[in-house]
Amino acid sequence: MTPPQRQRRFPMEPLPPPPPPPPPRPGVKKNPERLFVVAGKDGAERAELDLVTLIVASAVPTPSSAPEQTALLRLCTTPLSVAELSAYLNLPFSAMTVLLTDMLTADLVTARNPLVRQSVADRSLLEAVMHGLQRL
Repeated sequence: MTPPQRQRRFPMEPLPPPPPPPPPRPGVKKNPERLFVVAGKDGAERAELDLVTLIVASAVPTPSSAPEQTALLRLCTTPLSVAELSAYLNLPFSAMTVLLTDMLTADLVTARNPLVRQSVADRSLLEAVMHGLQRL
């Protein structure tokens, strides 16, 4: 025995086709910036940055700084990882490392390694917690 089939009260009409895209306007081009324009000169020396390296601003943005540098300095008032900055600015990691290396050499930002927790907890701490829980 098959279950009864539901029928629609109002049959669905097919959707109209989407309108064609507007023709491009003359003189208006939407070319994205090339990464070497954003990152500047690609020197041989790069800072050893990891995806989890924390970046903190140590200066305020100036009117003469590049838009990417200004955005980085405004975002880095609190520590943010390089991966987060890359996602917020929609730049690949390679361009971020070049940009951050320039900013590190100019002392605009500081880089910190993230806090690494011990893989094994301290035994005395665990015993203190256990004794405290037993007293409850």
